[in-house]
Amino acid sequence: MSDTPPVLQPASPPPIWRSFVRGSMGTGVAVVARAAGALVVNKLFATYAPAGGLTLLAQFQNLMALLTALPNDGVHVGVVKYLAPLRPGSPRYRLWLGAAAVLNLAALVAGGAVLAARGLPGWNAGSLAALLIGIAMLTGQTLLGAALLAAGRLRAYIGLSVLVAGLGTGAVAGALWQGWQLNSVLLAYLLAQGLTLLPALGLAARAGLLRHLRLAAPVSRAALRGLGQFLLMAVSTLLFGKAVDFVLRGYLLQTYGPSRTDLWQAVAKLSDNYTMVFAAVMSSVFYPRLAALAGQPRAARAYLRGVLGLLAPVLAVGLGLIFACRNWLLPLLFAPQLLGAREFLAPQLLGDWAKFLSWVFIFQLTARARTGPYIAVQAASAAVFAALLALALPRFGLAGAVLAHAGRYGLLLLGCGVYYYRNEE
Repeated sequence: MSDTPPVLQPASPPPIWRSFVRGSMGTGVAVVARAAGALVVNKLFATYAPAGGLTLLAQFQNLMALLTALPNDGVHVGVVKYLAPLRPGSPRYRLWLGAAAVLNLAALVAGGAVLAARGLPGWNAGSLAALLIGIAMLTGQTLLGAALLAAGRLRAYIGLSVLVAGLGTGAVAGALWQGWQLNSVLLAYLLAQGLTLLPALGLAARAGLLRHLRLAAPVSRAALRGLGQFLLMAVSTLLFGKAVDFVLRGYLLQTYGPSRTDLWQAVAKLSDNYTMVFAAVMSSVFYPRLAALAGQPRAARAYLRGVLGLLAPVLAVGLGLIFACRNWLLPLLFAPQLLGAREFLAPQLLGDWAKFLSWVFIFQLTARARTGPYIAVQAASAAVFAALLALALPRFGLAGAVLAHAGRYGLLLLGCGVYYYRNEE
């Protein structure tokens, strides 16, 4: 009998789909809370607001997204990348966090200046000031949330997400119950979410993320340049994404009226709800892992292919179920008078399936800080969308908006796939 001990084979790594699903389940509470809050707010506006209220809510949320796009889609994405490997309170940590705060302040000042110069129909100076205060508070809270996420404080991050959803929904319900004007209801919705800045400060301080911070600390030019790459990506998202949606919604309101536009908006809001879930999972699970593999191209490509192979059939089944349930789902989530929105649902779902899969490829550009290609993709996508809208809206009416959406993301997915596989080593 041999005295040589048996050679133990190293355990094979778990399948990519298993680690992705496990991480996705870890963010489930936050995702469910945000999705539930959004669904309840949509239902309240569809049921108790006047005709066009749902579209007005979407336009206000789009305005909020425009004013917070540069911090949320740019600075905070970079914050997660650069703070994750650093020790909270260390000198480099403070430099990155300070640079993020400076860039956020600059973005808020720029947004406030544009808003003050252009104004909003039906909004007085006091309401605009309250709007900017709410945006500033919400931006501060999301910066602290990004720092918590980078530090691995997932429980605190989830708690903030639940609180934001709860306060926003409660404010809308209370304001509509009291019969407030819609502008006041929308302000209450924003300010209630902004109040979560206070518990965010407490959670960040408890986690040690604010140690040794000083208001008069010098600003690192290197940190500004590093975060500036992500800021440029956010500018492209702002110009070629959120601004396009804002202009399109305004055009549809003027052309087809509030009641008819609400049908299209119901489908778009339904899409926003499950898009929010998908984006939250990808941002908190897929993107950090992909960013960590930026220096390992082969492992990064394997991870991307594994996630893509999982998502394609799962998303197809999930979106197919939504279509199958359309006759009772739309009245349940919104209002019975919005059942007519089902005529727009099929092309919206097809476009969303292609959009989600194209995001898998585009996240790779973000993880590698490929600013130029990222902006080029966003610009090309917006140009294609504008061209398709110009062709589809005169011919198909309101349905042309969702047909253009499907065509845009179908072509984007095709282009991303061809580019990726041609350049794969």
